[in-house]
Amino acid sequence: MSLIKATTTLIIFFLFIITLAYAQTAEDYNNSGNAKYKLQDYRGAIQDYTKAIELNPNYADAYINRGIVKNKLEDYLGAIKDYNKAIEINPKYAGAYIGRGIVKNKLEDYKGAIEDYNKAIEINPNYTESYYNRGISNDKLQDYRGAIQDFSKAIELNPNLVYAYIGRGNAKVELKDYKGAIQDFNKAIGLNPSDAKIYILRGLAKILSGHKDDGCLDLSKAGKLGLAEAHEAIKENCN
Repeated sequence: MSLIKATTTLIIFFLFIITLAYAQTAEDYNNSGNAKYKLQDYRGAIQDYTKAIELNPNYADAYINRGIVKNKLEDYLGAIKDYNKAIEINPKYAGAYIGRGIVKNKLEDYKGAIEDYNKAIEINPNYTESYYNRGISNDKLQDYRGAIQDFSKAIELNPNLVYAYIGRGNAKVELKDYKGAIQDFNKAIGLNPSDAKIYILRGLAKILSGHKDDGCLDLSKAGKLGLAEAHEAIKENCN
């Protein structure tokens, strides 16, 4: 072999090695998509997840992640298609059922959403998000007792889940259990004292329970925290 030919062969070999070293894998694109999602570059994230899927058509996580972004962009049917594919690849992926259920809930398919949450719970009985989201759908169907049971289970699994206390409190208001609702709103405020909306909810529950002065103080607190709707609530309930 001539020196020139040997040199050319060596260069080609090194170029091949360099290409392999810099070639992005499906996981690389998935991770890049995650980073772009955190930066709210949703279109860029979708492009990366799509590339990951092109490289690995059985990459369930990439379908789920793309479904999350499509949901964020209100492409609900596109999101459901991605969750469907993830479930087809891995029928035991609880997170895919939860994600699809969340989208169905937004499409007002509450019974379909509950079916997905039920499946997620069957796969993983300790998945907090399944119970919390099923509670939301039960509340939408006016099954307030069922919603309370679900929110209570979510709280059992995660005692610091603020929105579960809020959801349970709202359901208790619907059942006219104002005392129980106020207790839940108290807990939610203890966990997140800067959330003005919780003060409005507690204030209205206090007013409904006959404690107008205390309730109006909560509405005033919500206003001081910058919630514009608090001022309208004060006009309607405290003047």
